[in-house]
This record gives sequence, structure tokens and C-alpha cells, in this order.
Amino acid sequence: MQTTTVQISTADGTADAYLVKPDGDGSYPGVLFFMDAFGLRPRIAEMAGRIAERGFTVLAPNILYRGGPSPLVSPEELADNEKRGAAFGRLMPMIQALTADRVAADTASYLDFLNTEGPVLIVGYCMGARNALVAAEKHPDRITTVAGFHAGGVVTDQPDSPHLGVGSLSGEVYFAHADNDRSMTAEQIKILETALDEAGVTYTSEVYAGAPHGFTMSDTAMYDREAEQRHWVNLFALLDRFAG
Repeated sequence: MQTTTVQISTADGTADAYLVKPDGDGSYPGVLFFMDAFGLRPRIAEMAGRIAERGFTVLAPNILYRGGPSPLVSPEELADNEKRGAAFGRLMPMIQALTADRVAADTASYLDFLNTEGPVLIVGYCMGARNALVAAEKHPDRITTVAGFHAGGVVTDQPDSPHLGVGSLSGEVYFAHADNDRSMTAEQIKILETALDEAGVTYTSEVYAGAPHGFTMSDTAMYDREAEQRHWVNLFALLDRFAG
């Protein structure tokens, strides 16, 4: 894999990002990878590389770039539950500042930089999954397939809640939910599924039983190996359908 750190100009500044391509020349389908709240780090580069190995050009931007360049947290903060909670609290203002309008504008810059032929697939984790859905809703002609894992904040009581915009989606959607997740409760999952049904979206929405919020992230205390492996199986299948 060819992995480089790149700088993407946006209306509000410069976002650092990982750009990962398969070895060799050629044109490959594009994937946007929206990180979790803890930012770009070796685990994110590793995950982007696994996607690229299957024949995709992957761009993983620091979607919290307004708060500063990566790294946003230290390895010690990720590995310890108490420190992890404190780090999340420090990052929360950055997360809250990432409005739908900012996501839409930033995503246009990311897509322009990615510059692959045809539409792209977007995958997101935790708060990145929420924002991946928003990005697809704002750019349905350029993002046609969405995958979200242990998403949070997808269903809220606000007028711009992401679940209210699913009618604009143009392709397949896959959501894998953590079990007993306070940021995506069973009631909220049902609301999301109802919205997708009413909009006629082709989707899969499933709960990974016993898996905690953040289950894919092997560098955090929330990692669940079985759920992480299941996530790869389902994501790879979606990637194959997207590229096929």
C-alpha cells in the first residue's frame, strides 16, 4: 500500500488526512473514511489500508481539523477508560462545532481532493458514522453508499437530526450498532429504521450483540475482537457490491 499524509484546503482552513492507494498505477474506486472522535492515528491508517488492499483509493481526513492537526489524543489516553473519558470531554466542543453545514462544505473539499472516477462509498465510525450519513445526505450524487459502525447521535430531537434527511440518499446503507449504547439506543435504532423504510432506502441495520460502543477500535479499551471481525466481513461485502 502507498500511504501518505496530505493536506486538504477547505473553506475554514487545512485538514490533514491519510491518502492510501493500492500499489501500482491505475484508477480505483474511491472511499471516504470518517474517523472516530480520537482522530487520525496508526489504527486509522491500518484500517484505511485494509480497505485499500481490496482495490480502493481511500481518503481519511481529520474531520476535527478546526481543533488542530492530528494527533488529537495520546495512546495512553486511548488505552485507559478514565483517561479516555477525559479525552473525549476535551474533544466534545470540537465535535459539537461540526455542524451539518460544515460537514457538507468540508465533504465537498474532500471529494474534490479524492478526485476518483464515479461516485464514492463513505464509511464512518462513532461520531464519524453520524457525519458520514450527513455527508451522503448532502452529496447524494457523489456519495452513493454508506457504512456506519457504532454510530452515535444519528437520531436526536433537533430539526437537523441526521435521520430526518435519509430521503435524499441515493444508494445502499449499512449500519452496525453497538449493544446497549447510550448514544444509539434501541428506541433510536427503531426510529432510524422507520425513517429508512419510509424513504424507501435499501439498507441493513443490525445490533452486534454484546459489543460495546467503539468495538472496532483495537487501540482503545472498548475493543471487541469478535465484533471487529464481523464488521470487516460486512464492510468488505458492501465494498464488493459497491465496486461490482
